[in-house]
Amino acid sequence: MDRGEIKCDEVSGRGVCKELMRYAWMILLAAATVWLGAAGIGRLSYVPQYTASATLVVSTKGGTGVYSSLAMSSQMANVFSDVFQSEALRKYIAEDIGEEVNGVITCEQIQETNLLVLQVVAETPREAYLFLHSALEHYKEVSGYVFANAGLEIVQEPSVPEEPSNQSLLWELRNIVAVLGAVLMAGVIFIFYLLRYTVKNSASAARQLDGSVRGVIPYEKRRVRKGRKKKREAPLLNSPLVSMKYAEASRRAEAGVEYHMRKRRQKVLLVTSVSENEGKSTVAANLAIALAEKHRKVLLIDGDFRKPAQYKIFGRKKSKIPSLRKVLLGKASWKEAIVRNKKSGVWELFLYRPLSNLSEILNSDRLDELLKNCRKEMDYIIIDSSPTSVATDAEVWMQLADTVLLVVRQDWSDVRIINDTVDLIWQSSGDFAGFVLNAFHEEHSRSCQKYGYGEYGMG
Repeated sequence: MDRGEIKCDEVSGRGVCKELMRYAWMILLAAATVWLGAAGIGRLSYVPQYTASATLVVSTKGGTGVYSSLAMSSQMANVFSDVFQSEALRKYIAEDIGEEVNGVITCEQIQETNLLVLQVVAETPREAYLFLHSALEHYKEVSGYVFANAGLEIVQEPSVPEEPSNQSLLWELRNIVAVLGAVLMAGVIFIFYLLRYTVKNSASAARQLDGSVRGVIPYEKRRVRKGRKKKREAPLLNSPLVSMKYAEASRRAEAGVEYHMRKRRQKVLLVTSVSENEGKSTVAANLAIALAEKHRKVLLIDGDFRKPAQYKIFGRKKSKIPSLRKVLLGKASWKEAIVRNKKSGVWELFLYRPLSNLSEILNSDRLDELLKNCRKEMDYIIIDSSPTSVATDAEVWMQLADTVLLVVRQDWSDVRIINDTVDLIWQSSGDFAGFVLNAFHEEHSRSCQKYGYGEYGMG
């Protein structure tokens, strides 16, 4: 199944927020990097400029009156601006100061008045002041050719500027640039989240996955039991620490799986997943407990030869009771190794450490013989195997099991790999029970009501 276009129901708001929180350090790092970059470049490229200014009034040359026409004042402002910027005046200024003085001079009219503001911008306060002072001293020698009867009177004398009149643009905008950098990084993270082809919510699971969804189990935080040693316990149905929502969802998943098996007269169920940490061991344990609650005689086998976990989930310590390892090596009988858990009602056959001689075990007939013997005594047999992407152990179990259940965790494994695993299951086992969506958050759990277990969970 190829990746098609991304649909809206494949996006989870909670998942996006979780992804952004997960990579918050990258967002903060991007913001800090951009801020430092903008600040550094802004400081390095910054050239301070100083502005000296003077206020002038247009007056009649040789008289006391002023020009009453504001239009005329505006016209004269433009003319005087050309005068102050002329090469002729610069020559007078250079001769007066005795050195080359660089600066930009402007002349603007104050709106609706006959006042002019003369400004000189230079790279040093001294240059700005000297340029403006000399211009006011010598402008008459140039402007006399233009306005014989007009002059300027100084209202506000120029002074030496104390601080720069400009600021570095990057330095001024460094905070805004940092925010933009953070937003850009958040956008990149969001794009990668969209491109990651995983099951992000239960609403899209029916379309993405090649099989029936038997149940949607919500995310359940592992709670710590108080005691001498604080210990995080797995969320089991018979534990008083689990929520009602979690327990009910697990029982509904069990009902869908049992319906499938009972309709096909199947006894042996293999529970696996594509990747590690998808919760397949906990799901297998709860399926066994739920069946035992219905007075079914159910055997739970820890068939994960690489990383056994059932003994941890049920709080079992290594005892004198033979493990699955001894049974498969021919050192103990299956009747000696199988024990009933009085609390859960589940019959157990566990491993306590990984197996080292796998080739000898997998190539023998003891697995087949074990299941044949247990079929006669049990109503159901649930096998917890290693993930399919980790080892080939699951494929060996598939050939012996009646059907296979695949546990899919929210936003974990690639959908294409999941569906490829389904094809493998059909080739090896000949029957596929479907999926259990595990560790889905509340917003996604509610969405399953749209589809309902009756729609596709009992098929």
